[in-house]
Amino acid sequence: MATFQSLPGFREFYPEDFARRNHIFRLWRQTASTFGFAEYDAPVLEPLELYKAKSGEEIEAQLFSFTDKGGREVALRPEMTPTVCRLVGAKASALKRAIKWFSIAEFYRYERMQKGRGRCFSQFNADIFGEPGPEAETELIAMLVQCLAAFGLTEQDFYVRLSDRNLWFYYLEALGLDEPRIRGVLGAVDRFEKYGEEAFKGYTEQFGPLDDGVKIKVLAFLTIKSLAALEHTLGSIGGEKLTARLADWKKLLGNLEAMGLARFVEVDLGVVRGLAYYTGFVFEAFDRKGELRALAGGGRYDDLVQKLGGPALPAVGFAIGDMTFALLLEQRGLMPTLVQVPDVYCVIGGAAERHAAFGDIHALRAAGYRVDYPLKEVAFGKQFKVAAESGAKIALLYGGDEIAKGVVKLRDLTDRSEREVPRADVVATVRDFFTGG
Repeated sequence: MATFQSLPGFREFYPEDFARRNHIFRLWRQTASTFGFAEYDAPVLEPLELYKAKSGEEIEAQLFSFTDKGGREVALRPEMTPTVCRLVGAKASALKRAIKWFSIAEFYRYERMQKGRGRCFSQFNADIFGEPGPEAETELIAMLVQCLAAFGLTEQDFYVRLSDRNLWFYYLEALGLDEPRIRGVLGAVDRFEKYGEEAFKGYTEQFGPLDDGVKIKVLAFLTIKSLAALEHTLGSIGGEKLTARLADWKKLLGNLEAMGLARFVEVDLGVVRGLAYYTGFVFEAFDRKGELRALAGGGRYDDLVQKLGGPALPAVGFAIGDMTFALLLEQRGLMPTLVQVPDVYCVIGGAAERHAAFGDIHALRAAGYRVDYPLKEVAFGKQFKVAAESGAKIALLYGGDEIAKGVVKLRDLTDRSEREVPRADVVATVRDFFTGG
């Protein structure tokens, strides 16, 4: 007989696993709400061309794509950014600025599985449209920090690396490089942390060796880790673009300092995020111990809405993946044991008592209490054992004597004290028990 299993890279969530994931999602939603973001959703299946338009033809190798029964080339969504750009672009004229949206959704990528990455995963996505200045980055970095801190993580557990593709572009432009060579250098910078100077191999193959003087300055720029060092370096170059960009840096970091979040954020120009659609500030969150993949990443992408058929609209966003984040919580002992237990367990006699109990069970559930009871007739002793092991705070006893008297016996399962309660007062009595009334 065949034994069926889930496909490689796809996850299954037994109740305890599902409860942990919902715990993460619940706190993310709460955080987004406190920042005034509105939640949205979209189809899991999109035209394949949407992702090609955003990322190029090479993206297809990473997708679960196929031809549907209507002859359309479609793909399961690997990310949310193209979709949210499509949604916002379609109704941009009717949406009040700034547009602050978030989603929690499942995504699919056909890629090599590794720690913290599967072929099916969930992400928290947050984006701001319509705000061109660093105020949008301030808001999103603040929300990113809170999305992590809400679980008890501190600056000892994670940090945010902040960089700027525009700053790199203007700096390299000032060094005499044209746009193709600038993009080649940025590609090398993106790989430098992993490969060292070998990262420049691709640039050399395409353009020839990078000028030694320029390379020295690029490597020196990579080492900048503070606003003061950035000011010193750029001050010797000058220029309108670099001066204006430095002002944006001062505003963003000043805003974060005013929010009390500067301790979470580090200047790190080694972060450029390899996706070419980014047009300004970029940022990534990592665990302090450096044991895990990036927890989150994002940045500004001012040209993408228009590229995908919408109006010109500035945008900035980030995403947090649930898999790596859950690993961090488990490592830090911050993932709670989330076993759903009843508030009340009903111990029931025979068939007549069961019918009487059903009315109270329904009333208690309608009042918002989790109530459980044996689906079949079971001896009283076994029922009380199950009640004690269930984690319930209260047991309600429905025996023949109790029903005849119009009462129910309430047992406090913590101290085992008992008292009789008129059946008409069951809901009110349970409410008083849990509220201390």
